[in-house]
Amino acid sequence: MRGVSPTFTFIIAIITVIIVVGASVYTYEQFKIYTTSSVSTTTTSSTSKIILPYNNATKTVYITLVTLSSGPTFNFNGTSFGQMVIYVPAGWNLQITYINQQTLEHNLNLVQNTTATPTSDIGQDGKILLAIGASPSDYQYMGLSSGQSATGTYTDIAPGIYWLACGITGHAESGMWVVLIASSNVTVPYVVIK
Repeated sequence: MRGVSPTFTFIIAIITVIIVVGASVYTYEQFKIYTTSSVSTTTTSSTSKIILPYNNATKTVYITLVTLSSGPTFNFNGTSFGQMVIYVPAGWNLQITYINQQTLEHNLNLVQNTTATPTSDIGQDGKILLAIGASPSDYQYMGLSSGQSATGTYTDIAPGIYWLACGITGHAESGMWVVLIASSNVTVPYVVIK
């Protein structure tokens, strides 16, 4: 997960275009692309758990979110308005990679939220713990341009409910947010799409 070669980036772009064709296939494959170990999926009556890549020795979860050029304007991996829920073990480290494929600038922030859903300014909705593609002081105005990516790390996440949200004014409020739950009841990190 260190450096990404241009060939790998090109392959990821091609695969992403193909995957968007089928929403159910896309959900599984989007995460599979970034997996460094095997992925297992557990299906329940209405949802499936997608195991995220992780390193048990370093207690690190690898999360990759992509703002796709297709689908809703304000999306992460094709989802919006908290449809994606990421579960991680409390006390683990998060290595989060964000890729923007849209012409609009976007960023990604880990927010310890105090409201049920984001408003126009996520900084007013809670505490920004990590800013990716912007700094904590310019998260409302700055982001990554099309084709850019950035990675950030947050260590020892406390139990609780968080957001991964775009901080640019109005973007999270328009649907650009994911729920992240850190819990001592979670032993293997996974994602559920509602």
